Amino acid sequence: MSNFKPPDSKREEFRKYLERAGVMDALTKVLVSLYEEPEKPEDALEYIRQNLAGITEVDVEIQSLKNELEEAKAKITDLKAKLVKYEADEGAE
Repeated sequence: MSNFKPPDSKREEFRKYLERAGVMDALTKVLVSLYEEPEKPEDALEYIRQNLAGITEVDVEIQSLKNELEEAKAKITDLKAKLVKYEADEGAE
């Protein structure tokens, strides 16, 4: 076994990368979920695999829904502007 330790700055940079990518949050959620299980599974690694996949799928779906919501808001704003212009044109006649 090697006692090699990366410099603190590289370790800190890697930790920040994992936090930005959502890895730390996802792992924490899965580990807390495992901790709170009344009956611990025999294969903890399989439990983590299954539940981690579920968390990442939910995160992808949430991001997709957020994007869809932003697109809908932009379309509503555009339609409101067109309505105001239409009403102004109708009033000018």
